[in-house]
Amino acid sequence: MPTYNKLVRDLIPKVIQDAGQVCHTRLLGDEEYITELNKKMHEELAEYEAAENAEDAIEEMADLLELIHAAASYYEISFDELEKIRAQKAEKRGGFEERIFLVDVEEA
Repeated sequence: MPTYNKLVRDLIPKVIQDAGQVCHTRLLGDEEYITELNKKMHEELAEYEAAENAEDAIEEMADLLELIHAAASYYEISFDELEKIRAQKAEKRGGFEERIFLVDVEEA
């Protein structure tokens, strides 16, 4: 019997049951939940980095985005509010569209 001990999407237990298998789950408290969300973000980021094609990369980005939505909800901020903060930072410091790679900085 495989042991997973990880955060899964809400419908995964039903998918497992519909496949004729039995799974055991438990609900996480606040501290465990944010810890497991963070672990899951690292897991999905690693999968994104390992993607071998655009389709797989996009799937992993969608997973990361779902986790960002969950973390925003945990911190009681709407995704719209989070997007406003992102836009403000982009306005102040720019985005990443120009692909600038900082090599070094000399003292003036």
